[in-house]
Amino acid sequence: MDARTPPLTRTDPDDEALRRAMELLFFAYRDFTTEPDNILRSLDFGRAHHRVIHFVGRNPGITVSELLGTLKITKQSLGRVLSQLVRDGIVRQEAGTRDKRHRHLTLTEKGKVLEDRVSADQRRRIARAFAAAGPSAVAGFEAVLRQMINDPADLDRLDRRR
Repeated sequence: MDARTPPLTRTDPDDEALRRAMELLFFAYRDFTTEPDNILRSLDFGRAHHRVIHFVGRNPGITVSELLGTLKITKQSLGRVLSQLVRDGIVRQEAGTRDKRHRHLTLTEKGKVLEDRVSADQRRRIARAFAAAGPSAVAGFEAVLRQMINDPADLDRLDRRR
């Protein structure tokens, strides 16, 4: 936040404060996704590919079923994206050892390099913002985002990584 933008109030926000927060989210998300979108576009990938690459990278061995639950998309939508990522050597699918019907997903070495490249600008942006805002703002930011998440299972997945 710069000197031109007054901070949001800490008490019950009025409609204007809520709309300002929405705009901040829109602008932040636009800028947060610009660089990854450009990289992915050059490979004929889009944001759906980015989400799959991110969650497979963060959860090596995740099953297709678990990924569907995380992304909350249709099997058909995931199938198109996943087929392309497997065909292009970004994601590897392996049958489960206990249940051959389960397909476990991991990033290949090529996939890990791409994930690192695509997320580098985003990690820098967040690190810069966290450093500028300070620890209490970071804690508040996380608290706000956690309150915006509808599915408790998503929070459980995040908390298991701590």
